[in-house]
Amino acid sequence: MILNRQEAFSGTTVPDIGAAPLDAYLAQHLEGFAGPLSLTRFKGGQSNPTYRLDTPGMSYVLRRKPFGALLPSAHAIEREFKVTAALARAGFPVARPLHLCTDSTVIGAVFFVMEHVQGRVFWEPHAPGLPGHDRAALFISLNDTLAQLHRLDPASVGLGDFGKPEGYVARQIRRWSEQYRASETERIAEMDRLMAWLPDACPPDSGACIVHGDFRLDNCIIHSSEPRVMAVLDWELSTIGDPLADFTYHLMQWYMPISENGAGVGSLLGHPGEAGLPRIEDYVARYCQNTGRDGIPNLDVYLAYNFFRLAAILQGILGRVRAGTAANAGAEAMARQVRPLAETAWRFAREAGA
Repeated sequence: MILNRQEAFSGTTVPDIGAAPLDAYLAQHLEGFAGPLSLTRFKGGQSNPTYRLDTPGMSYVLRRKPFGALLPSAHAIEREFKVTAALARAGFPVARPLHLCTDSTVIGAVFFVMEHVQGRVFWEPHAPGLPGHDRAALFISLNDTLAQLHRLDPASVGLGDFGKPEGYVARQIRRWSEQYRASETERIAEMDRLMAWLPDACPPDSGACIVHGDFRLDNCIIHSSEPRVMAVLDWELSTIGDPLADFTYHLMQWYMPISENGAGVGSLLGHPGEAGLPRIEDYVARYCQNTGRDGIPNLDVYLAYNFFRLAAILQGILGRVRAGTAANAGAEAMARQVRPLAETAWRFAREAGA
C-alpha cells in the first residue's frame, strides 16, 4: 500500500498525555493562560511528539521529549527552546517559544510550549496543489529563509555559545556513526564503507553560522494563502556549524530515493517538469548569490555526508520502534529508507573518489 504523506501526517489524533495536570501547571507558569484546556496530538513528526493545546481564548503548541530510554544528546528540547527564543527576538520566522518545563513529572517528559502559527504544511517536497507561479515563489522563499538564517551572526543574537564553530562536519560524522552503531539492527555494507571513508574525506569548514540541521519544506509553516514561509519548525538538530553542510542537506530532496510505500521524507524525483520547480543548478546559484559565495566545492562529498547522516537519523527511529518509544505510527515504514539512503550516499562518495 502506498502511503499518502499529506493525508497520513496532516491534522491531529488522540493525545497520549492527560489535559488535567498540564492545565493546572500552565495556569501557574504560563502568563495569560486560562483554561479549561483541551489537547490533541499532531500526526506528523518522527522525533519529538507535538500537540495542539486549545483554551477558550488561545491556542498553543506543546513539544516534548519521547517517553522511555533515549540515545545520548538526542531530542534536545532545551536547545530548541533556546535557539527559537533567540531567533524570535532577532526577527527570524519561528514559532515564538513561551515556556520551558524541565520537570518531567508534569506530563512524564521535559517539554516546552510555543505560540500556534496558522498556516499550511506541505508533506510532499513538490508542494502538491500549488499553481506553478506559487510553487516557484515558495522555493524562492525557502531558499531566502535558509540564507537569512546563515547570514545571522550567532553572537549578535545571543547564541555565541550554542556550539563550536570549528569542525562541525567532522563532529557530525563521529556523532552519527556512534548513534548509528547504538541503534543498528542489521549490517548495511554501504554504511560501514561510509563510516570508514567520510572522516578523511571531510571538507574544510566553509564558515560558521546557526544551522537548522533538518531544513526542508515539511518543517516549515507556509502562509495560508501566500507562497511564503511563516515559521521554521523542528530545531532539535540546530547548532553552530557549517552553512554548506546545512544547505546541501536541503538539496537532498532533488536526489532522495523514492520510497516504495511513500514513507521516508519525500522526494522531488518523479516530478520532472513540475511547473515552478527550480533546477537544482539555479537553486544553488540563488543561495550562493544570497550568501556571497562563488559556488559549492566538494558538493558530492557534502551530499554523501548528508545522505549518510539522514540514514543514521532514520536508523535511530527504527531503534526506537524496536524499543517501543517511536513518536509516530509510520516510523517503521520511514526507517525502511535507511538502506536506500546509504546506497545513495555511497554513490555520491564514489563520485567524489571513494
